[in-house]
Amino acid sequence: MRKYVLSPTKLNLYGECKRCFWLENNAGIKRPQGIFPSLPRGMDSVIKKYFDSYRNQGTVPPELEGIGLRLFPDQASLDVWRSMFRGIRWTDQAGNVLRGSPDEVLEGPKFVILDYKTRGSSPKPNSCTFYQLQLDAYTFLLTMNGKSVENYAYLLFYFPNKVIGKGEFVFDTELVKVEVDPNHAEQVFRDAIRCLQGPIPDNCCDYCKSVSKVWS
Repeated sequence: MRKYVLSPTKLNLYGECKRCFWLENNAGIKRPQGIFPSLPRGMDSVIKKYFDSYRNQGTVPPELEGIGLRLFPDQASLDVWRSMFRGIRWTDQAGNVLRGSPDEVLEGPKFVILDYKTRGSSPKPNSCTFYQLQLDAYTFLLTMNGKSVENYAYLLFYFPNKVIGKGEFVFDTELVKVEVDPNHAEQVFRDAIRCLQGPIPDNCCDYCKSVSKVWS
């Protein structure tokens, strides 16, 4: 039986449209995509280096002061976990893999996931909803790799405030604590694998209607 490698992004696609998810992973037919903006990717790289500089000093950046957690000190392991092609992994009994690439891991009595997000404006009350499964999955992966985890994670939002001299941007930040449920991520993963092992789902979204006749 075929083995699958899934990520939180693919699990989100499963939640949006099971047919698109099936087509992408079983037939190689992906949703049409526009040009991915390079600014968020560039910001992500800069923020990682920023956090790593504090890790090297054994301290935390000002954005995290007062929460009673420290940065995970093992830079080599974190570099593997952050890697898009390696990441932190778990393999089920059938050989299917769930893989994720968290931005940051914090330590206290237990481990805590931190992910940072770049936005055009301050986060709204429901801004965390889109990232819930991602945080659940990262926390689940830590658990399955032998780490004791808290029942919460953090999202750190960066959003622009103003431009000062010589094109220098000033960003505001907001740290949001989010409850997580690793069991939810495992259940979605297992449901997604069952979907892939079955026939193509019937329901179509706007993206997959164009190929529905081919796979009917």
